Amino acid sequence: MSGDSDCARTNPSVGSPSENEFLPDQPRYVCTLSPALIAKAREELQEKPEWRLRDVQALRDMVCKDYPTLGTCLDDAFLLRFLRARKFDYDRALQLLVNYHSCRRSWPEVFTNLKPSAIKAVLASGFVTVLPNLDPEGRHVVCIRPDRWTPNNYPITENIRAIYLMLEKLIQSEETQVNGIVILADYKGVSLSKASHFGPFVAKKVIGILQDGFPIRIKAVNIINEPRIFKGIFAIIKPFLKEKIANRFFLHGSDLNSLHQNLPQRILPEEYGGTAGKLDITAWNELLLASEEDFLQDFSQLVLPSDGLPSEALVSGDAEEKQSEEPLRGMKPQLYYCY
Repeated sequence: MSGDSDCARTNPSVGSPSENEFLPDQPRYVCTLSPALIAKAREELQEKPEWRLRDVQALRDMVCKDYPTLGTCLDDAFLLRFLRARKFDYDRALQLLVNYHSCRRSWPEVFTNLKPSAIKAVLASGFVTVLPNLDPEGRHVVCIRPDRWTPNNYPITENIRAIYLMLEKLIQSEETQVNGIVILADYKGVSLSKASHFGPFVAKKVIGILQDGFPIRIKAVNIINEPRIFKGIFAIIKPFLKEKIANRFFLHGSDLNSLHQNLPQRILPEEYGGTAGKLDITAWNELLLASEEDFLQDFSQLVLPSDGLPSEALVSGDAEEKQSEEPLRGMKPQLYYCY
């Protein structure tokens, strides 16, 4: 991670490089997108290849001017993730970058020891994986199976850490930055006792990260095998969802034909009526665990400034911490009603 020294090198007042020049210690950005995806990024994300480096430099200058102690990476490829996630709106991309760091500061139970080897138990359980085949829009399908989690084995924060590391791995791909991802959540066997771990405090934090604190585009959330209790879970979640995201939730129940309208059988495993063979978590687990050194390099030097971020950007707060002590207080009536 780079911090004040990078800002000093890129601050216009001390001699900012032109958009065609590169700092000697900064990786040179090379676009890996196909012509079709370049055209898609231009149409959907307002990304113009001829202006790309100028836009990245503009965001870099804004970071250095407004948040000189943010302690963020300032590489072209890293900043480009945030521009793409906010359709090259400088102000919104900057806010997303600030939120990205704020979220990580505010939840140490998740963001401490952020490396694949720390979540081996989660990976082995199969709680979260990525299907090997892309959907017709070129998007990775993230498969989440809460029934694979045994609460007595480890806390829910380990599952959230695993999901976060998965997102970090996926967003390294420029194709994913442009296409986004799709989520497939199988709620088979989720009981009241297990659902109770996902209280309002946890729900708000997770949704805050996914909506406003991470540079990824979630294009659809397909829910299958949801029990009656899911109505209560969704009642907890929905107030925190933006309308655009809420409209991307599709509840299929046990109707696999309905699921196949969104995700074709050829990319799905047999467990979900597909023709892609048995669901195998091995390949994804090996890929993520093999990225250990990359994560250590990216996260081990994360700067946590005390005065670099506005307090309103932070996710945590005294009221939320109090709420976390009794996460079922606002949740039980709805869950018991649906159970």
